[in-house]
Amino acid sequence: MKIDIQGFRIRRAVGVAVTTGALLASGALYAAPAQAAAAPSVVAKGGFVMNNANGKSLYTKAADTRRSTGSTTKIMTAKVVLAQKNLNLDAKVTIQKAYSDYIVSKNASSARLIVGDKVTVRQLLYGLMLPSGCDAAYALADKFGSGSTRAARVKSFVGKMNAEAKKLGLKNTRFDSFDGIGNGNNYSTPRDLTKIASSAMKNSTFRSIVKTKKYTAKTKTKTGGTRTMAPWTNTNTLLNSYSGTIGVKTGSGSVSKYCLVFAATRNGKTVIGTVLASSSAAQREKDAKKLLGYGFGRI
Repeated sequence: MKIDIQGFRIRRAVGVAVTTGALLASGALYAAPAQAAAAPSVVAKGGFVMNNANGKSLYTKAADTRRSTGSTTKIMTAKVVLAQKNLNLDAKVTIQKAYSDYIVSKNASSARLIVGDKVTVRQLLYGLMLPSGCDAAYALADKFGSGSTRAARVKSFVGKMNAEAKKLGLKNTRFDSFDGIGNGNNYSTPRDLTKIASSAMKNSTFRSIVKTKKYTAKTKTKTGGTRTMAPWTNTNTLLNSYSGTIGVKTGSGSVSKYCLVFAATRNGKTVIGTVLASSSAAQREKDAKKLLGYGFGRI
């Protein structure tokens, strides 16, 4: 019995060899394609990842479901500022009491700007994107909106944010605030936010800001002196924990939960994506890492 089985194995092996040789001779044998990795499971309720070079979708989870975006809204705030004609990044903006009162009333994240200080537009952009300063967002909206009153200028600026979204062809995005603390009508989707971020990353100033881990601003005081601000640390912890990370922005809130728009470059390829409504700051980072790994495996 044992001999018969061995004999069968030998005959079968010979048959396989002969068949293989015939296939090779005819040019019909190809290497079997590697089996694609299964899409990862993430806690976030929505997710999207794409190849930044060509916009090809690499991962989706409720990618077109509208959700509150928290401070990831500030990507568009920065994009609108950087799109201004003849923008002078060194132009100075005087910090108003209204900006300080706003963050206190909203219990909002802050760049800890000092009323009366003169801060450059460049510094405000760092204060907007690193510590996610809602005071910096207000200052930028007030500076770059149009109108004779602060309320009118803010409304104008938010209008520019929506016009920019329309220009990008986004049908599931609407802004009603400059910082994500909306009035119930501030929303986007993982796919749309990723497209906004991808577009913003074409700007070299934006790219430089969102990959910066820490920044110290030197502002001008009312009396003309120089104030060295406490360093602003980037809330995007992926910059420290995932090799190749180049941005982009965190967001959180009671409605939005924990959000992260992320991008990384490896071997000359860039993957960019978004997770919305994850369960914690640590979890949104884990979700993003899973999706980045999966994305790189597909491009």
